Amino acid sequence: MTHQILNPGDLHNPVSFGYSHLAVTHDLVFVAGQYASDAQGHVTSTDFTGQVRQAFRNLRTALTAADVTPAHVVQLRTYVVDLDTDKLRTLVAQIEALWGKKPPTQTLLGVAGLALPGMLFEVEAIAVTDDSR
Repeated sequence: MTHQILNPGDLHNPVSFGYSHLAVTHDLVFVAGQYASDAQGHVTSTDFTGQVRQAFRNLRTALTAADVTPAHVVQLRTYVVDLDTDKLRTLVAQIEALWGKKPPTQTLLGVAGLALPGMLFEVEAIAVTDDSR
């Protein structure tokens, strides 16, 4: 199986962090964990809601680079530092804004910390291409 590695120019260059943003096969798109990062990979906000919104904006940017949309996403993995009901409500609202009443499958993990200081949220995704539908 062949695949292509993509690092969209609209997102920070992740190679110095030891990963790439996307791996694309003929029918699957794997998106690495997206967080509230700026062009240099720094966390953009200390606010949980702001981080969730920016992480999902970054996810959309990554998906666009692979010529897919949120409608192509079949699975999410989300990571929340110090998960509580308020954070869960924030996450559900963002997911409903993107997918309405038909969200993709999701595994939600409450964690003690993430890769960088100040990160409160991260989302990764698997999408299918139109060729596989």
